[in-house]
Amino acid sequence: MEITSTATTEYDRLIARHHAMRLRRQLLVPASSAPGADRPAGTAWTGAGGYGGAEGHEGAADQRLILDTLGSVAPLAELIDHLYAVMFRRRPYLRALFPASMEFQEAHLARMFGHLIEHLHHPDELAATLAQLGRDHRKLGVRPVHFEAFEEAVREALRHRAGARWSEDLEAAWVRMLRFAVAAMSAGAESALAEPPYWHAVVVGHERRRPDLAVLRVRTGEPYPYRPGQYGTVEHPGLAHTWRQYSMGCAPRADNEVEFHVRRTGPGGVSEALVERTAVGDRLRLGPPRGSLMPEDGARDLLLVAGGTGLAPMKAIVEELAGHRPRGRTVHLFVGARAAADLYDWPALSELGSRKPWLELIPVADGAAGAGAGRRLADAVGRHRDWSDHLACVSGPPGMVDEVRARLVAAGLPPARVRHDPPLGRV
Repeated sequence: MEITSTATTEYDRLIARHHAMRLRRQLLVPASSAPGADRPAGTAWTGAGGYGGAEGHEGAADQRLILDTLGSVAPLAELIDHLYAVMFRRRPYLRALFPASMEFQEAHLARMFGHLIEHLHHPDELAATLAQLGRDHRKLGVRPVHFEAFEEAVREALRHRAGARWSEDLEAAWVRMLRFAVAAMSAGAESALAEPPYWHAVVVGHERRRPDLAVLRVRTGEPYPYRPGQYGTVEHPGLAHTWRQYSMGCAPRADNEVEFHVRRTGPGGVSEALVERTAVGDRLRLGPPRGSLMPEDGARDLLLVAGGTGLAPMKAIVEELAGHRPRGRTVHLFVGARAAADLYDWPALSELGSRKPWLELIPVADGAAGAGAGRRLADAVGRHRDWSDHLACVSGPPGMVDEVRARLVAAGLPPARVRHDPPLGRV
């Protein structure tokens, strides 16, 4: 009991310090000159040693140093395992912010570190992605002051993993990268203070379309501000602090109803809870919508390619276009599956297609599995016609997305006109 009380007191002091620092910054720095005040939403101030900031460090130089010495701290999984052990040992009150199982969280951080290192030479583009991530992380109760404890743990983990190859320059490069990411994420969180960190939702429909797949309809108490083609994170009440990404499977509706297509991917996770242990009347929480799959160009014809539950965002896009399609625009939707029975939402699509002559539906059910399914779907798309003047959106398993994208680019469709969610967007 004494340990719990001490940890709670330390946590309260940490949060109080955060609020005091924020108030002090607001009092000392006029709003018009505050960091990021004259920047577009989604960009980060990097004056505190960040890239392009007062210290003049360049992201490309730090990227080279980190890559050159990555072998000394690799594998990232072991670096991350050590840093979390350090952080929870020194700040035990932070453990409550994380799920019971850290496996997914550690894999998430490994992908994030990889994405940071890979894109560090393009800090402006990276800042925009991180700002969106910071906006989304508000649902976890993360505050900027928590990153101080994280940085402390990263420093110790780097020293532990690098051993004799550790150097001040190596540590400084990692810390600058981390502080740049924190500044961008904090800017994103600050820009979204007017919206809730998450939305409460009630399950109003739960249909098992296959033994391993369910279509859920939920209703939020207030509008959930998403665009067709985006995805949101979902938390089940039985798995606190465990959020998973699912695309919205319908266009925004006036009754605040949202549809999710969920395939069970393994035992004990969110997908199993949503498919097996969720019923009408249950309550869920939705994190802020993310992603930008829906093309902005409203003139070109569209090619949509979906595999598995990647159908959800494509269905949302088609529903939106059904009400706002520019005259003369056509839409071609390919849906890949191993068998006809796996085309779980085909009746709804067929009904929509029968009323919309501009929509062509092409099912591809050929019995293929794994990587073979991606190749066969890509072949079917490539054989159908010349797509070089179209805009393409691809959604589904990563291997399938890669196969289809490569086939379209090889056939002459510019890469910039093949849309899919970035890797970091799905972690």
